[in-house]
Amino acid sequence: MPLTFELDPPVDRALRDGILTLWADVANAGGSVGFVPPVTVDDVRPDLVNHFVAMAEGRTRLLVGRDASGEVAATAFIAFNTHRLMRHWAWLYTVMVHPRHQRMGYGRDLLAASAAAARTLDGIEAIRLTCRGGLGLEHFYASCGYKEVGRVPGAIRVAPGDDRDSVFMLLSLA
Repeated sequence: MPLTFELDPPVDRALRDGILTLWADVANAGGSVGFVPPVTVDDVRPDLVNHFVAMAEGRTRLLVGRDASGEVAATAFIAFNTHRLMRHWAWLYTVMVHPRHQRMGYGRDLLAASAAAARTLDGIEAIRLTCRGGLGLEHFYASCGYKEVGRVPGAIRVAPGDDRDSVFMLLSLA
């Protein structure tokens, strides 16, 4: 059964707790979402608070995907550029699908819903995101229409002796 997506849902305790659980579960399953396992919800909470602050300030929008039971199953944060020369594109951050929903096409659905949401935002012509190299993520994003536009070798240190590339991807919305 497909996910149901909502842009800018009301933030309440259930949504907050759902995103915290999703984020910790994705990170603990090895997902490239800013952490290395093991992670607890308390570890990810400050990052989520930063996203919520950006939302309250109008700098970020939240896209949530819910499964048939109504649980948070996927998220993406669309962040606007504040620089006057870069306001025509937005960043996509914290792109997550719960591990129990992997290999069901929900990642593609999330990216398609993110692009659809971005197309409704005034003046947004493209989406950029970064991903951690070494996991094949750049190939997944490319299969969803993103193009690799840059790479910084060894920019992400997952562990001592385990440096990964930071890969920049772009999706034109035209």
